[in-house]
Amino acid sequence: MHIGLVGLGKMGNNMRARLREHDIEVTGFDRNPAVTDVATLIDLAAALPAPRIVWVMVPSGEITTAVVTELIAALDPGDIIIDGGNSRFTEDFKHAALASEKGIEYIDAGVSGGVWGLKNGYGLMVGGKKDNIELAMPIFDALRPEGPRDEGFVHVGEIGAGHYAKMVHNGIEYALMQAYAEGYELLDKREDIIKDVTGTFKAWQRGTVVRSWLLELLVRALEEDPEFKDIAGYVEDSGEGRWTIEEALANAVPVPTISASIFARFVSRQPEGSPAMKAVAALRNQFGGHSVKAVD
Repeated sequence: MHIGLVGLGKMGNNMRARLREHDIEVTGFDRNPAVTDVATLIDLAAALPAPRIVWVMVPSGEITTAVVTELIAALDPGDIIIDGGNSRFTEDFKHAALASEKGIEYIDAGVSGGVWGLKNGYGLMVGGKKDNIELAMPIFDALRPEGPRDEGFVHVGEIGAGHYAKMVHNGIEYALMQAYAEGYELLDKREDIIKDVTGTFKAWQRGTVVRSWLLELLVRALEEDPEFKDIAGYVEDSGEGRWTIEEALANAVPVPTISASIFARFVSRQPEGSPAMKAVAALRNQFGGHSVKAVD
C-alpha cells in the first residue's frame, strides 16, 4: 500500500517512520523543506496510486481546514482523506461535506500515543463508512500497537465519532494527570516523614490499582528532575478538555472531575503556580513532547 501523509512534525514524522517499518509506502508533505518528500500537495497527489489515501496530521482548526480544502482540489472522486489530528468532531461534519461535493471520502481518526507511538504503536479511534475503514485497514494495523486489534483500534461509528471518542479520552487524561499531580504535591509537602517521593511512585507501578502508563511517565519525569526545579508550574490546554466539558453541559452529563482538572490548569497560569501543576507540565512533556515553560 502507498499513502500520502501531510504534516511531518513530532507525531507525523514518527508515524511516517512506523508505517514504513511495516511495509507501507509513504510519500510525505510538509511546509518544512528539510523533512518533506515532495514540494507541493499537487506533487503529493501525483505521486500516489488511485484510489489515493491521504492522512492529514496537522494542528486542528484553521490549518486543518486549509489543508483539507487544498487536498480536495488536488484529489479525485473515490480518494480518501483521513484527518488524524485533534480536530473537534463538529469540524469533521464540515470537512466531510466539502469532500463529498467532489465525491471524495472522509475518515476521522483520533490518535493517542504521543511521541512514544513510533516504538509502542498508537491507540486509534476512527469514524466513517465501513467500506472506507476496511480499505484503510492496513494503515491502521501498521500504526496500532502489537496484539489483538480490538485492544488498540476501534471503529467507533460514523463520521465525527473518532474525534468525539478522542475528545472524551483526553478529558479523562486531564483528570488522571491532575490526580497524580495532586498526590505528588501532598507527598512532597510532608518531607518530615516522606523521604522518597520518587520511590513511592515507582513502587506503585506494579501490583497497585493506580498503576498505569501515565504513572510510569511521572516516575520517569521525577527521576530526571525530582523536584521539577527546571519546570514552571504553567500548563496549557490544547482544546479537548474544554470541548469535553461543553459536550457534558450540552448533554446534561456531570463531569466534575474533568471540569476540576481543566480549571486547575487555569490556576496554573497565575503568577504563583503550584507544585502539582509542575507535575502536570512534566507529564505532558513526557508523553506528548509538549513544551514546558522554564523557571525564570
